Amino acid sequence: MSISTESLLVALSGIVIVFIMLAALSLLIVGLSRIVGSLAGNKPAAAAPAPAPAPRPAPAAAPAAPAPVQLSGVSDLTAACIMAIVSDELGTTPDQLVFRSIKAL
Repeated sequence: MSISTESLLVALSGIVIVFIMLAALSLLIVGLSRIVGSLAGNKPAAAAPAPAPAPRPAPAAAPAAPAPVQLSGVSDLTAACIMAIVSDELGTTPDQLVFRSIKAL
């Protein structure tokens, strides 16, 4: 046999061995999971009766509108930028934050 034929046969036999070992491992894992499941007693439970539906909660009152932000020495555009930066840094949306005042230092 030539070198290329021998190398082709070695590569092919290696691939076949790898696939056989993967199949054996998958069968081993399935078998072990069934054994452990039966030892642990994980039997499917009988169909339990459906619980009664929970009563509907009363509708919540609408939240009060927050007070406007008091700006001291800051323009509206600068205040909006500060609010956007703070909400971005915290990873929240601006409607989840409450700003009471913004002052220039």
